[in-house]
Amino acid sequence: MPEPMLKYRTRFTSSIKNELMESLNDLADKTRIPKSRLFDEAVEDLLKKYEKLYQNQEK
Repeated sequence: MPEPMLKYRTRFTSSIKNELMESLNDLADKTRIPKSRLFDEAVEDLLKKYEKLYQNQEK
């Protein structure tokens, strides 16, 4: 059976440390926020961090 098409998301596969996964599972359970949304937030924060870093290096 083919995988369903995602209209507003892109499938991404990676791996993380076991300890981080345990904490992520706990956070998702406690907040009832899906892990995919937590990952979105983490990536947005990471991109903002490095955007500031690169802007400072260009000056």
